[in-house]
Amino acid sequence: MFWRLGWLAALSIPALGILSLVAQSGVSQRAAWNQPVPPFQIIGNIYYVGAAGVSSFLITSPQGHVLLDGGFAETAPQIEKNITALGFQVKDVKFLLNSHAHYDHCGGLAELKRVSKAQMVASKADAPTLNTGHQLSYGKGQSEAQFPAVHVDHVIAEGGTVSLGGITITAHLTPGHTKGCTTWTMPVSEHGKTLQVVFYCSTTVAGNQLIGNPKYPGILADYEHSFAFLRNLPCDVFLGPHPDFFHLAEKERVLKDGDRNAFVDATELKTFVAASEQDFKAELTRQSGKSGAR
Repeated sequence: MFWRLGWLAALSIPALGILSLVAQSGVSQRAAWNQPVPPFQIIGNIYYVGAAGVSSFLITSPQGHVLLDGGFAETAPQIEKNITALGFQVKDVKFLLNSHAHYDHCGGLAELKRVSKAQMVASKADAPTLNTGHQLSYGKGQSEAQFPAVHVDHVIAEGGTVSLGGITITAHLTPGHTKGCTTWTMPVSEHGKTLQVVFYCSTTVAGNQLIGNPKYPGILADYEHSFAFLRNLPCDVFLGPHPDFFHLAEKERVLKDGDRNAFVDATELKTFVAASEQDFKAELTRQSGKSGAR
């Protein structure tokens, strides 16, 4: 073991099914996102072990495993069951990683750490949120959220790596969505080829105040930095914190039909980043007009 600092699933609930469930039954979005789905192998040693609307990824090795994101607090038992269903053991998870410190992606990490005894790794800027279980709001009028606090054992910087059993996962700080939003990358071997996998953090505005934000004065510059970095990031396999970001349902069906390259698309990240940046610019224009800024 080496350490160096330095929505929707296929499965049985397609995207429209989730929206229908919310609309017709009065089920909350949180409950709909937390619907269980069967785990499966995405590519190489990467497995989907998350829920219907919040992702969690298991990265396996002969010397133990890495788990990225823990969903809501109530998602943790599902993730444990999914890991077991794949034939792996939760106690063999050695590192827990987080894309960003929002309660729908880090809420289950405390329980997952308790059962696995894994080391929690996070960025310096998101570590205080994880350590306290208190999610700050960066939007006007937004309520702040609480989740089970999880102790961060290792703070990772830009370009820092987590290595275990022949796998090396690299951290890239892509702030804006949160101050410590972290995009993780790793190579994976498939059919004798090495592919670059990107676990995207997020670049959605999600109600964040982009202009004159007293809690996050540098938010605008951080978003712009992240877009500039992400649009040039090499990527063959694009994965994200919500299954709908990367069309998990459709790709899983193609995978089941026998196409082992269902998740391979060297253009998908660039397309996603471009669309996200356009949404960001539109929201910035809206907020600029609303604030009277010129």
